[in-house]
This record gives sequence, structure tokens and C-alpha cells, in this order.
Amino acid sequence: MALNVRWTPESEDTFSDIINYLEQEWTEKEIRKFAQKTQKIILQIAKNPKMYKATGKEEIRRAVITKQTSLFYHINEVSNLITLLAFWDNRKNPNDLIY
Repeated sequence: MALNVRWTPESEDTFSDIINYLEQEWTEKEIRKFAQKTQKIILQIAKNPKMYKATGKEEIRRAVITKQTSLFYHINEVSNLITLLAFWDNRKNPNDLIY
């Protein structure tokens, strides 16, 4: 059974930031490819939430979307909910990461 997925304001903002960057630097094809890959990974997470690596913080996991971008999410199996926390540019300083 797939879990429900909820986007946080931070995940919406960070996803939008990535799309805005791609719009400036890449073609519509790359943007569409990134969005499709992101959607595919979110569907995988909903079906099998523990398939991606745990971060060391309770029930928070990291899915690598591309070598430049990761998605952090929280699993709440009691309420059958996946909460998308944030998208992260992997080129940033990892010390700034709160997950």
C-alpha cells in the first residue's frame, strides 16, 4: 500500500528554486526530464519509503534525484504519511544541511 505524500512549504520553495535555475541554464527538455524523474522518485518513495538511505536522524531519508540534487523526506508509518522536507543542491556546503 502506498503512503500519502505531503509537500511542505520548504519543499515547494526549494523545488521551485531548482526549476527556476534550470529555466535559466538549461532547455525545456532538461526541465521536463528533471520534473519527471522527481515525480518517479516520489512515487517510489510512496510505495517503498525505506528504499533510500537514512540520514541518521529519526525517520528522515535522502533520495538522490541527480548527482546535483537530493530530496529529504520524513516517514510517519503510524499516519501513513511521507512528508517531503526539502530539495537540496548537493554542491552546497553539507555543514549547512539540517537533515
